[in-house]
Amino acid sequence: MAQFQFVMRSGPTPGVTFPLEGDQLIIGRDSSNGVAINDVEISRKHSRLSFQGGKYVLEDLGSTNGTFVNGQRLAGPVVLKPGDVVSLGEQIVLMYDAIDQDPGATVVVSRKAVRPEPPHAQPSAPAYSPPPVSYSAPAPTKKRNMVPIFIGVGVLLFICLCVTVFLVVDADPTGARWCMFPFSIIAQMLRGAGACP
Repeated sequence: MAQFQFVMRSGPTPGVTFPLEGDQLIIGRDSSNGVAINDVEISRKHSRLSFQGGKYVLEDLGSTNGTFVNGQRLAGPVVLKPGDVVSLGEQIVLMYDAIDQDPGATVVVSRKAVRPEPPHAQPSAPAYSPPPVSYSAPAPTKKRNMVPIFIGVGVLLFICLCVTVFLVVDADPTGARWCMFPFSIIAQMLRGAGACP
């Protein structure tokens, strides 16, 4: 027979154990909850544990700062597995654990937190810090159609080139350049049939 518990890895009381008993437990700041954690990041009724088929199922109760399992914010109920890391907001981190017990043993455990014996000469594990919560969708990148820009630049360059050529041809004081092909056609249209000999 396995009994389940939470062990606080980081928060107001690191190392505290919360034995999980019963078919339904509320986790939150309110002292009447089955798992009561007095911290401003936690809602009064933050999340709910339901015992179903020999396993605990965790769901968020619309808390302000969210409930996370292994760094993923809960969007619906999740079945907990031993070793899962449950985060309430950004600062409270609980390790979900199963404890194997002798079925013949008599165990009396309070529903409130049990403070463990301090470890002897064991280095403490570093506190788990969940990733910062920022789940905004990336802005869609709009592909710009560059063809009209290229056409516009090409037309502008063509007009500039034509104006430059006509200015160079017209700068000849004798007018001989107007009689060269293809300018002779334009000269005949502008000046008449006898413009070029």
